[in-house]
Amino acid sequence: MSGQNKQLSFTEFETGLNNGPVTCLGIPFANDQERRKYFLNELRKKLPELKELEGFPIGEDETILALSDPPYYTACPNPWIKEFILEWERNKELKEECYQREPFTADISEGKSDPIYNAHSYHTKVPPKAIVRYLLHYTMPGDIVFDGFAGTGMTGVAANICGNNEVIKEMGYFIDEEGFIYDENNNRISKIGDRKVILGDLSPIATFISKNYNTPLAVNNFLNESNSILQSIEDECGWMYETKHTNGEKGTINYVVWSQVYICSSCMGEIVFFDVAVDYEKGIVYEQFNCPKCNASLNKKNLEKSWEVKFDNYLKETVKQVKEVPVLINYTFQRKKYFKKLDKEDLEKIKRIEELNIPYWFPTARMPEGDESRRNDRTGITHVHHFYTKRNLYVLSCLRNKILQSKYKDTLLLLFTSHLINLSKLNRFRPGVSFPYNPLSGTLYIASQHSEANVLEAYKNKISRLVKAFFVKNKNVVITNSSQTQNNIPDDSIDYIFTDPPFGANIMYSELSFIWEAWLGLLTNNNCEAVISKTQNKDLNSYKQIMENCFKEYFRVLKPGRWITVEFSNSKASVWNAIQEAIQKAGFVIANVSALDKKQGSFKAVTTTTAVKQDLVISAYKPKQENIEKMRREQNTEESAWTFVRQHLEQLPVFIGHKGEAQIIAERTPRILFDRMVAYHVQNGLPVPISSAEFQAGVAQRFPMRDGMAFLESQVAEYDKKRTLVKEFAQMSLFVTDETSAIEWLRQQLLKKPQTRQDIHPNFMKEIQHIAKHEKLPELDDLLHQNFLKYEGDGPVPDQIASYLRRNYKDLRGLENDDPQLKEKAMNRWYVPDPNKQADLEKLREKALLREFEGYLEELEKSKKKLKQFRTEAIRAGFKKAWSDKDYEKIVKVGERLPESVIQEDEKLLMYYDNAQIRLGL
Repeated sequence: MSGQNKQLSFTEFETGLNNGPVTCLGIPFANDQERRKYFLNELRKKLPELKELEGFPIGEDETILALSDPPYYTACPNPWIKEFILEWERNKELKEECYQREPFTADISEGKSDPIYNAHSYHTKVPPKAIVRYLLHYTMPGDIVFDGFAGTGMTGVAANICGNNEVIKEMGYFIDEEGFIYDENNNRISKIGDRKVILGDLSPIATFISKNYNTPLAVNNFLNESNSILQSIEDECGWMYETKHTNGEKGTINYVVWSQVYICSSCMGEIVFFDVAVDYEKGIVYEQFNCPKCNASLNKKNLEKSWEVKFDNYLKETVKQVKEVPVLINYTFQRKKYFKKLDKEDLEKIKRIEELNIPYWFPTARMPEGDESRRNDRTGITHVHHFYTKRNLYVLSCLRNKILQSKYKDTLLLLFTSHLINLSKLNRFRPGVSFPYNPLSGTLYIASQHSEANVLEAYKNKISRLVKAFFVKNKNVVITNSSQTQNNIPDDSIDYIFTDPPFGANIMYSELSFIWEAWLGLLTNNNCEAVISKTQNKDLNSYKQIMENCFKEYFRVLKPGRWITVEFSNSKASVWNAIQEAIQKAGFVIANVSALDKKQGSFKAVTTTTAVKQDLVISAYKPKQENIEKMRREQNTEESAWTFVRQHLEQLPVFIGHKGEAQIIAERTPRILFDRMVAYHVQNGLPVPISSAEFQAGVAQRFPMRDGMAFLESQVAEYDKKRTLVKEFAQMSLFVTDETSAIEWLRQQLLKKPQTRQDIHPNFMKEIQHIAKHEKLPELDDLLHQNFLKYEGDGPVPDQIASYLRRNYKDLRGLENDDPQLKEKAMNRWYVPDPNKQADLEKLREKALLREFEGYLEELEKSKKKLKQFRTEAIRAGFKKAWSDKDYEKIVKVGERLPESVIQEDEKLLMYYDNAQIRLGL
């Protein structure tokens, strides 16, 4: 057996902040301990029913109860969420009857240096101060916020920061005497005060961390307790981290480097990789090196690993593992750091530790099946305790045992788990870098050299940093360990949602959390985990379906007219489209996409050119019920399109400008408005009531147009006023990959400067170097003729060309549009047509695209092969026409003959194809 006390034990609970009378959910208690005892008893009664819910964690009842702090936090689905929402709504001081917000469009940059961000090594986190900016924009004090993929609870932390005057001011805001908050431009944006938050996650370690971050703590008492425990551990185990300095006096080990052992392919002798391939003083790892015995030239790739067979006392079986040996010690003597090779005494100490029996419990669980979790099986590291050296395993289990006896058990367990990965064999040794030891983020990779850090020093250094993360004064956060689809939240009850959902196959959350959760004794139930995983038999479609179910729940619980912010990072267009489609299928309308720069790329983002280096933030809203019902009544008529456009324009920002430069609001341009209108109708089972050409003409007739953008009558005066304060427009950043982006690139160029074909051609050829292989891009001449107009001397010079020429040529200033000199200079320049002429062009273009689509159909009739190269715009036009004709079979038939990657990576094709399959019951 691996020691005693396998279960987490109950201890007297104390926050140290309020030992007097408390009231919770309307029930008075003598103190917080009595509150917890009462609700623990209630939770025990409810467990049999809760176990039937999707996502209930894997573990014993006593472990769940020992971790929980009900009703605020339960290490299982929380049955008190409805009661909290009712109480919060009753106690709201500020109730906004006419809620109106534009999407938050500012690109945010918040670093990772915040103490609370660095307090735990959990896989992913959004900096809480970044979330604060969204909360201040979308909510007021007392509003209820929800995050169903909460991770370590940064949304809850951000909600508490909203009530912290000092931190809000540090972020650059101003607070007046009444508590109203103003931004740097002196715009009133919100009011100081805590928001109420519901946090949910499938992972026990994530919700446990969330609980600790969002619970008040008596810091001084905690410091005394933690230092006392560490001192007792040092008394028992300190000798394990002692080594002799050159003068024979004792130094303290910081870390020990261990190296794998290989077999020389020439002489079959053993080679310690560190000894032959590493120069730690120069910080070099050599690719080519010589065998110290036969001098053969070798490299790591052609070497066989050396294996050793030994008896595992804790598994009671023989195991075979790659041999590794200690090769270097980094230690401190009289406040200076030194390196040394291990001497005889160091080696004897390690041997002595290896022979010790560990009297305390530690996890010996087999690593679960998974894409990531069994990557170390090939080296014999198969169970949780194999991830640790004997020395660190002993000290960690001793530390855990003492923690469970403390009244600050919960916070001390947070401290304990915060270093479990860095104190394991996952801690790589990398010579020559500023931090020579750290795990590879997002993996369970054990390198050929790993660093065995001093457990005692690691926790001593962490304590002072950890306590800086605790500033929460009130319990405004309720936490549930459950699936997002089992959140126990009433319909239309949430004021705002901020969420950071799983990123497809980027991170295998439940697998990476297994080591932490094994130490806690409670594991993630990954049956409903939103992930792309071969082991779990979950592909992109499975992931998309799970995410769709989750966003339908988000849609159900959010109040109409309110906002959801989705923070997302994935380098694959297919996953990005899956998220967008899930959001729209749930009923949300996307209003803006902007960037969240975390100021530090992940490993993949830094080394892979195709990776997304900035997280993208989707802002979407839940349409008001009266608009939803109105569009349903108006289906099959043009009015459903215009009802959508009116409500969408109402939700969009009126003006975006920075440092004297305005930005085109893409969502207000007719093309994007049309796409959003079509997407809403298709995703909600409504017929698309209008063609692109009719839409282009209708927008110009019904709405004021400014700079190619549509506005409501109530908005245009504000835009005109702000527009006069800026000189020019910022160019939208475009990456030309297909016909749509090529047209938009041309549109931007011609809006800025009407040009001849000869002017455009050189730059156009540079831009189209990254066109997708399947894309059959039309020639430049065709793109120009189908989408733009050319001045050929007939009649006066169009205003767009004339304005440009007068601004840029002194000799043309003051000339009328029909002046011969101006007409000569304008000859053969291409320009962006006004909306009415644009509609005519759109009709011609649509006819040409449909002709091309019919050609593809004929080609498919003759051959059973997939289409290799085609004009994506033609496929889109064909799908749209087939959808209007309710010819769903045609969409599916063509979709099946397109490369799957094209369907998955094109949001419009995916939308039609998926919904056509649903209509056909496929």
